[in-house]
Amino acid sequence: MIKAILVFNNSAKPRLIKFFEHYPEEIQQQIVRETYQLVSKRDENVCNFLEGGTLIGGNDYRLIYRHYATLYFIFCVDSSESELGILDLIQVFVETLDKCFENVCELDLIFHVDKVHYILQEMCLGGMVLETNMNEIVARFDEQSKLEKQEAGITAGPTKAMTALKEMNLPQKIKDMKLSDLNLNIRF
Repeated sequence: MIKAILVFNNSAKPRLIKFFEHYPEEIQQQIVRETYQLVSKRDENVCNFLEGGTLIGGNDYRLIYRHYATLYFIFCVDSSESELGILDLIQVFVETLDKCFENVCELDLIFHVDKVHYILQEMCLGGMVLETNMNEIVARFDEQSKLEKQEAGITAGPTKAMTALKEMNLPQKIKDMKLSDLNLNIRF
């Protein structure tokens, strides 16, 4: 089972933190610091698996990570998960981000955190892997984006109506109106 997913940059700034078990905020911060220290000091040509830190469960837990450009993608899993399977899941996650954001970069993780969490939720929920097919994940992401655009159109309706009213300049039209222009047929 996946216990946590962490993404941080080379400067130890967290860009995505998702815990599937409850930890107090102070412990979460300590876990991120300890994980960064364990992973960042490793050489590039060593294995991408290592024993979990003391805070997140010790020897029963594994840290499985990949380093892409300026970002570390780290999955903390228990011993029941396949290390190679999780390494492949990290690859699918990164490739999906790359497809959805067209050449993903660190700024996409910062400014589109809601979309990144949505993609992650399509892949993992409650620490269990749900979907590993990148095309299915991208299709769900595209459907969600379409819904968001439709909702934006609906919520923009009142704003568009107000803009149209302002452009009509009704107060000026009322002032310019002459009584002789009104064709009133009043009968008593």
